[in-house]
Amino acid sequence: MKLIKNIQSIAKEVLQKEALAVHNLVDRIDEEFEKCVHLILNAGGRVVVSGIGKSAIVGQKIVATLNSTGTPALFMHAGDAIHGDLGMIQDNDVVIVISRSGDTPEIKVLIPLLKRTGVEIIAMLSKKDSYLGRSTPYILHADAPAEADPLNLAPTTSTTVTMALGDALAICLLEARGFTHRDFAKYHPGGSLGKRLYLKVCDIYPNNALPVVSEEATLQEVILEITSKRLGATSVVKQTGEMAGIITDGDLRRMLNQHGGAVLPGLRAMHIMTPNPISVSPDEYAVKALEMMQKRSITQVVVVENNHVVGFIHLHDLLREGLV
Repeated sequence: MKLIKNIQSIAKEVLQKEALAVHNLVDRIDEEFEKCVHLILNAGGRVVVSGIGKSAIVGQKIVATLNSTGTPALFMHAGDAIHGDLGMIQDNDVVIVISRSGDTPEIKVLIPLLKRTGVEIIAMLSKKDSYLGRSTPYILHADAPAEADPLNLAPTTSTTVTMALGDALAICLLEARGFTHRDFAKYHPGGSLGKRLYLKVCDIYPNNALPVVSEEATLQEVILEITSKRLGATSVVKQTGEMAGIITDGDLRRMLNQHGGAVLPGLRAMHIMTPNPISVSPDEYAVKALEMMQKRSITQVVVVENNHVVGFIHLHDLLREGLV
């Protein structure tokens, strides 16, 4: 096996070549690109992406990005199209055919068949003067003059550029459709990403106990409430039921340290509590509660509705949900 001494320099050169190719792609965004965006928006159907080889793999990623950002899309392998998969195409669909050269045999077979269906075709390619490039007025120019490998053979720069151009297309369509955070959450309900977008405080706090004492509660009552509810804190409420403050186990330690470990006679919850504590509404997103905790270096936030304590949300809750 050949010993490679310049591994770092080779890797850096690959990344520099690909980064430069993507940067140069900026100059390829022109009226042709706009025509493709408007074509998809006005067609009213789905985007069918097709390709073969590495282009097929890139096409599947583009389909996934389109679907997750509000543009219905599906993948059709160029090789399978002539064996029945053309049946997935509907009248108002737009087909994006990906090919670096635009002259592969499978593409030359596919294009006439697509034209028979009457759908519009967008070519995503590097070489505009190719069979595919001459077959349609709609072109997404994924210009990649050279690959990153020394033989200029392995699809590297070309696939990177094509994927980046697909991202640009998807985001333009997203903006044009007025796609929102709520829409994104609808399409991404799973995992921590989805939970950040839809999980609310009211989905979590009912699972916790509700530690609460009155303003007149003794120190012993406060300690028992904090210990029994296992949230490291208790709320303090007025006689009217409205929130007065919060006492954490840290407040207790600081109080004992301040008085040399002695408990003063007549000490009540109102004397220990932190008045007007940080609170969160049940309808607030859970990630907002997390931001509150991180900003103030605390581990729990009291949940308040109409100035009445309804629960607690703890950092451990957010850890279990995968938000941290």
